[in-house]
This record gives sequence, structure tokens and C-alpha cells, in this order.
Amino acid sequence: MSRWSFVGRRDELSRLLSAVTGTEGRGLFFSGSAGIGKSRLLREGVAALPRDGYAVWWIAASATTAALPFGGLVQVLPAEQPQGLSPAGILRWAVDVLQQQAAGRRIVLAIDDAHLLDPPSAALVHLVARAENATVIGTLRDSEQLPLPIRALWTDDLVDHVELNPLAPAETTRLLSEMLDGPVDATSADRLGRLSAGNPLLLRELVFAADRGELTRTYGVWKWTGRLELAPNLTDLIDTRIGQLTPGVRAVVELVAFGEPLGLHLLNQAVDPADVEHAEERGLIVVVRDDRRANVRLAHPLYGEVMRRRCPVSRTRRLEARLAELLEQIGKRRRDDLLRVAVWRLDSGTAQDPTLLLDAAGQAFARYDVPLATRLARAALDAGGGFDAAELLATILMFADRPEEAIAVLDAVSAEIHGDRRLSRWLTVRGMVSYWGLSRESTVEEIAARGSTLEDSADQARVLAFEGIMRLHRMDTGLALRLGQTVLDRPAASVSARELARSTIAYLQAAQGQLHRSAAAIDQVQAEAGRWRADMPYLQLALELARGTRLALAGDLAGIDAIVADEFADLAGAGDFRLGTGYLAILQAYAARLRGQSDAALRTSLEACAVLATSRVYAGLAQAERAQAAALRGDAAQAAEAMAEADRTHAPGMAVLYPWLEQARGAVLAAGGDVPGAAKHLVQLADRLRTDGFAGHEVHVLYELVRLDRATAPVGPSCSDGSRRTVAQRLAELSERVDGLLPPLLARHARAAAAGSADDLLAVADGFEALDLAVYAAEATAAALDRLRRQRSPAAGAARERLAALLGRCDLIRTPALQAGAPALSEREWQVARLAADGVTSRVIAEQLYLSARTVENHLQRIYSKLGVTGRAELRAALRAIPGHEGGLAE
Repeated sequence: MSRWSFVGRRDELSRLLSAVTGTEGRGLFFSGSAGIGKSRLLREGVAALPRDGYAVWWIAASATTAALPFGGLVQVLPAEQPQGLSPAGILRWAVDVLQQQAAGRRIVLAIDDAHLLDPPSAALVHLVARAENATVIGTLRDSEQLPLPIRALWTDDLVDHVELNPLAPAETTRLLSEMLDGPVDATSADRLGRLSAGNPLLLRELVFAADRGELTRTYGVWKWTGRLELAPNLTDLIDTRIGQLTPGVRAVVELVAFGEPLGLHLLNQAVDPADVEHAEERGLIVVVRDDRRANVRLAHPLYGEVMRRRCPVSRTRRLEARLAELLEQIGKRRRDDLLRVAVWRLDSGTAQDPTLLLDAAGQAFARYDVPLATRLARAALDAGGGFDAAELLATILMFADRPEEAIAVLDAVSAEIHGDRRLSRWLTVRGMVSYWGLSRESTVEEIAARGSTLEDSADQARVLAFEGIMRLHRMDTGLALRLGQTVLDRPAASVSARELARSTIAYLQAAQGQLHRSAAAIDQVQAEAGRWRADMPYLQLALELARGTRLALAGDLAGIDAIVADEFADLAGAGDFRLGTGYLAILQAYAARLRGQSDAALRTSLEACAVLATSRVYAGLAQAERAQAAALRGDAAQAAEAMAEADRTHAPGMAVLYPWLEQARGAVLAAGGDVPGAAKHLVQLADRLRTDGFAGHEVHVLYELVRLDRATAPVGPSCSDGSRRTVAQRLAELSERVDGLLPPLLARHARAAAAGSADDLLAVADGFEALDLAVYAAEATAAALDRLRRQRSPAAGAARERLAALLGRCDLIRTPALQAGAPALSEREWQVARLAADGVTSRVIAEQLYLSARTVENHLQRIYSKLGVTGRAELRAALRAIPGHEGGLAE
């Protein structure tokens, strides 16, 4: 685990520096809880101050020096003090000493833990703060007694006093990455962030505790198992915060630890209300308003960890049974109450009702909490839940990446299959596990054969809906469409069967370019979610696949942002529903890539690879997106490695995803320098997509050929006159058939590229920029600039500025389209150009590079000629318009 750099707190750091360097020279004190990051912030601020203009003294107050006169300033004042002076005289002498040592510079006193200053030191700090050429900055710990002179600093309006808040979730994630020297998957970052409550010290202790085998690294991404071993340091820290508890207050804290969020009314029935008030006054619990209910939570998540670990097993079981009894007595008024009672009953060993456990397991699965749903469903089966419990448990085990165990559970209850209802449900769950979990493609024919024996129309529809989506994934698209329509035409079909069939059709419509019809179908499935989620929560995956495919093909990045941020994403992440979080991460990486955010694209695609490592459903797709992100950065080695992993992990039963994998293969070939090979591969892929009727995908593959400067290349079958359509012509044809704003824009780019029109290319770039497609906008602008530069057009300067601005919005991106027209500078020319762009004179450049001034001038003339500029004034923009100059320097 590495030592981490300063993360976040940019606004606070700027405010601290302004307090010292601003015209008023007004001081600033930060207060906050222990470990919140006050000292680190103060150190960063002090380190940033130039010592030629500021005389800075760092004072670290401590309990050791608090009892000694001027002990807090022992690092500042001379060891020997003059004798015979009054206390006031000593203070004046100390101020004079500081002024003499400052030698005309501005005095800065930086005091860490100022609440621990002894009274004389505190008085001196106050006196220094009043001096015209001095500024006092420092930190204070919450809930500590403050020396009066320190408190008077802000009451006398000499300094500002600010409460330092916990780190934001994004900053916590960045800090975790610094600590572990690598990215952390989103779910682990969220869990550790919530446990630490944004406190860097607690986060560090949590990571140290989890670093004993509980943190694993897959594809470079760290994942925490969720098992927390409390290290002694962490336990001591929490003990200090909790302090000594009376029996009554301990009972309050323990009940909340096992029951939070706990209704205040329920808690007051279980314990003395006076103890509840005392616990709240001590800062151990907080009362928060949730709708019309007042809920009680622990003031910090780790309090619960400590209390639960230390509570004896017998008392734990008694407390949980008591909580269940209390909630049952007042009535389960909210939907979550049933789930809470079931968990308390299960954990206390008092769970005897299989119906309660089964209903709770269904609720947990509907919330995509896979681990909890697994526990409850298994308990329901053990309690005599029979076939229904086995069906639910097997379904959940499938999504917990345990398909073999799921099959065993289903086979164990095969003798209990009586009637069409049970057979249809058994067939569909077993088929789902066999097809997607075990990659047995023969499952499709097996489920079709056995489903044909069913007589009930509703049960038939359920099996047909599952057969339809399996056939879709196997690329039996014509039959999948007919089966889906058959289900929709059956009045007896359940809501779940109907919406599963509609999701299948919506996916096909998106792939075929019927994006408007696909959107309408997706909206209808979503509108019925309240009716299908309890019966078939995993239908959400089919919905998200259809919706994500439609949004990606439409180039609707804002729409992708919306589904990545919606409730399902949060529930799936919190509940370890990996197929859901993995697929959404793939979409997130896709949107980041098209925006030119290559860092985020690569990081998020790696997270998806790590999450899906144990499941083959979307593993190949995740690796393909990783390959695309690496190719965008020009990292040919990683792109090839990811493509090989995509081929290795891609399940045959997910054949419908081939357009994404094969499009990624083209990007990998191009990134490796084989542009002709990439073009040939993409032409063949476009032919295959045309044959399969996937016009929505074909548009994007043809556009990849435009990006490789193949707008005039022939594609498709021969026409009646023996000729073949060009890429630009085929795109123009498809733009009239495929819905949305994007296809006409892609076709226009192809026409402009074929005609060599710089003006049309710049107009196309405007369209891409409006859609937030920064990579495409930059490539179109680069192509226009290349043409304008060769024409020596005066418009080249404006195009160059525009390209520089677009690339400035992106991370490192190196695509063939950007590199094709980019001027090629030698390593020496790059050195000279960068220095000249920074305003370094030719003479100084010559000295730094051990060249003659004439050689430098000769280099500059060649640079100007290559870049199409007239002198140094245009040099910076010209360099910024070369891909790779900013961030990772071009080679």
C-alpha cells in the first residue's frame, strides 16, 4: 500500500492560501472531527507558501506541552527567555522576536490542534494575529474545550472559522485509489466510503484492516470482499469516540446497531426514553426524519461494527428477537418491515415461518440484494418452503454466479413438479441457468420441446417468452421475433412473460435501426415494472440490454448517463448484482470513450471486466469495451490483450453481441498499425450485418470505415451495372432508414470526406459537438485542418484553435484519423517547439539543449513549415492541436 498524495479539498486549500496571500491577510481556522484531514490540509497550504515572501512557523500543539508555559511555541521561541519581565512584557518580547526573525517578510503562524495550546501560547497567538504583517491559520478538533484567546480570534473578527466537511464520495474513491495504487471497483469504493463516512483516517484504518486477504485485484481493479476485520488501531479509535457507556445507553446503542434505521417510537418502547436522549446528546445516535417517521441511526457506521462485534452471541440473538417482536406488535406498516422482521428472526434463530422467509427473500431479490436474498431463500427451503423456495433460491444462485449449485437445487425438487404452473416455472429457471450459467446452447431446443407439452396458455406464454430471448441471444432472430409477438398476442400471458417478450422485440428493433419503435417498447416495459418486478426482477437485465443498445446506437450519451445514475444502478451495486453493475459499467465506459474521456473509459471498462470475471454473460463485451478504450489511447498492446480476453471469455450463447466485439476487433487492428487489415475486417462485418438485418449496427461499422479514410471504399454486393456502392453511398441510403439524429450526421461526414470539403467537415464537427461526441468532432476538425493547411488557407488558424479546444476537453486520444493529418515532428523538434511555445528565447533554448542559436532557428523554421504557422505567436495553439501533446506528449 503506497503513501497517497493530497486528494480533493481544492476549494478549502484555495481558501486557505487566499487567507494568507490575499490583500486582507485574514487568517483562517478549520475545525472538524479527528482524522477528517485538517492537519494534512494545513500542511499542504503551508508547503505552497513561498519562503522568500513569508516567514512561516509550524506549531504542533500537543497534550504533552499543554501544561507548560509557552510549551506550544517551543518550536518557535528561543530556548532562553529574558528574566524579570511581566507576563505582558514576555508577550511583547515574543512578538519582537518573531518580527526580527521574519526580517521584513509577512509572518504566518500555522497551528495544528490549537485547542491544545497552553494559555500563554494562546495569548501570544492572539497578539500576533492583531499585527498588521501577520496571519494566523490553524486547525481545531470538534467538541474540545478551546483556550479563550483562540476562541476570541473569530469572535474578534481576526480570522474566519470554517467547519471541514467529510470527503465527498468521488474524493473518497480517488483517495482509495491513491492508497492502493490502482483503481477500486465502484461497489467496494461505495461501501468503504460509507463505513468511513468520508473520514480519511478511518478510511486508512479500514484499508489496512481489509488488506489482509480481503482486498483482491482482478484486471488491475481492487475489490473488497466486504468482510471487515477491525484492526486494533481502528477499534481503539472508535472506543475513544464512544467512551464509557451506562447500561441504559449501551442498550440504546446496541439496539440501534442491530436495527438501524429504527423508528424512534419503537425504540422508546424497548428502552428508557431518557437513555435515548442521553445517547443523542453524546453524539452516539442521530434522529432523522424520513417522511412521517422519525428514524434513529448511529452517528457513525463504524460504531455499529464495533458494537455488533463485541456483543455476546446470546445477547445478540435476544436483541434481534426483541426487535422482531416489537415490530410485529406495532404492525408491519411499510414494505421493508417484513424484510426486517424476517432478517431479525433468521439471525436470532427464531425463524420458523417459511412463508415469511420466502416473501422476504422475494423482496430482497426485487431490490437486487443477492447475498441477502440467497440467505433468506435458503432458510425458507430449509424451513420447508418446498418447490417455491427451491425455484427462487436457484434463480438467485444463478445471479450469484453459482449455476452448478442452482441446477442441483432444482433437480432436488423435480419430483414435486405437479401441473403446468410448476413445470413452466421449473423449465424456465432451469433453462436460464443451463443456457446462461452453464453455456449449454442445446437448452433452447430442450425447453422448446418440453414447453410444447403444456396445456395452459399462460404457462405456455412464459416458456415461449424465455425461448424467445434465448433464441435472440443465439442469433435465431427471426424465430425470436415471432415467439415474442406470439406472447404479446396471447391475452392469457402474464405481465412478466409479456414484458420479457417485449424486451426481446425492443432489442431487435434497436439493432435493426428502428430506434423510435424500440424506445416506445422500452418505455412500456418500464411502465409495467411495478407489476413484473416481484415475479421476475431479473427482467431488468433484458430491459437494460435493450435500452442500453438503443441509446448506444443512437449516440445518446445523456440517456446513458441517466440510466447509469438511476435507482437500479444503486440497488445493483449495493446488492452485489454483478450482471447489472457490470453491464451498466460497460455503458458508462462507452459514453466516456465517445466523449474522449479515455482515462475514465479505460478505468470503468476494467471495473466491468473485474466485476464480470466470474460470469461469462457479459465478460466478452466488457473486454471488447476495454479494447476500444485502449485503442483510443493508442495503447496497441493492451488493446490486443483485451481483445484476446474478449475472445476467451465470450460465451457462444451471447452471439447477438457479435457486432460490438467485431467492431472492437477493427479498432484493435487499426491501433496496432494494420489499417488495411482493419478496413478489410470492417467491410466484411458490414456485409454480415446487412445480411442479418442489423442496420442500426451497420451504420456504426460503416462509419468506422469513414474514420479510417475509406469513405469511397466499395461495400456490399454488386449493383445491376456491376458496380458496388461506396461506404458514403451506403451510409446515405441507411440514413433514410435508421432512426435518430446520428445516422444523417454520419452520412454527411462520409460525403464530406469523399468530396474533401473542409467547410462541410467543420459543419459536421459542429453536429458532433452538439451531441457531445468529442472524439468524432475532433477527427472531423482534424481532417478539415489537414485540407486547409495543404491549401494554405487563412481559415486554418481558426480550425487549429478549434481542434486544440476539442482536444483540450479530452484525455489522451490517439486514433488513426487524428494521427493521419497530424504534422510529424522529430524528438528534437518537439523539444524546441515546446520550449519556444512556453516563451523561452532561442538563446536560452540553445543553452538548455546544448545547441547553437542558429541550429535552434533552423529547427523553428522547419517546425513552422510543418505546422503551417508563421511564428511563435501561433505555436502554442498549433502544438495543442496535435493529438497527444497535452497530458501524454506526442512522440
